[in-house]
Amino acid sequence: MFAVLKTGGKQYKVTSGDVLRVEKLAATAGETVQFNDILMVGDKIGVPFVEGAGVQAEVIEQIKGEKVIHYVRRRRKHSSKRTKGHRQQLTLLRVTEILESGADKSGIKAAIGAGSVSGAAVAAAAPAPKAEKPAKAAKPAKKAEAAPKAEGADDLKKLSGVGPALEKKLLEAGVTSFAQIAAWTEADVAEFDEKLSFKGRIEREGWVEQAKELAAK
Repeated sequence: MFAVLKTGGKQYKVTSGDVLRVEKLAATAGETVQFNDILMVGDKIGVPFVEGAGVQAEVIEQIKGEKVIHYVRRRRKHSSKRTKGHRQQLTLLRVTEILESGADKSGIKAAIGAGSVSGAAVAAAAPAPKAEKPAKAAKPAKKAEAAPKAEGADDLKKLSGVGPALEKKLLEAGVTSFAQIAAWTEADVAEFDEKLSFKGRIEREGWVEQAKELAAK
């Protein structure tokens, strides 16, 4: 029997005993994790997921993918170019069991990682719904307002691709200066990229390199 599971924004067709690499999960070697976002199991097709189905897997180890080299050159008044390598953080798994139903078992860790949060985990973590207030008349949409800056904060809009909306997100996350961004490690970049839903913008626009130059002025 096979199943199609979703994790990290990707889909994987698996059978019991398969070894696969997925986007990094919040688990350590030897732990058993369970995927609850199952698109298909056997002849059952989910809408969008098969209710009660799950795939259990044992974490073998945390690894890194092959190095990818990318080159960026910007044609503008202050032109810049850089070459950078990246190794994606991955989790190596061995599928141990495919469950058609009754997958919500206690003692099994939900597979939570980069872009991979099981439906059960989300339901368990979600706060209790609040009583709805009477609907108010819709107001015209306003342009994104810049968040109030802390005293001495840098103008983050000088970074490529950063406008008032992205600057507001950064300030609300506690990022107020070029020096902070210049000191980001690969792990920091991945964390902020996921936390603020930048979808790879930090590396694509070269914010770290730009911040180093701006901080030095």
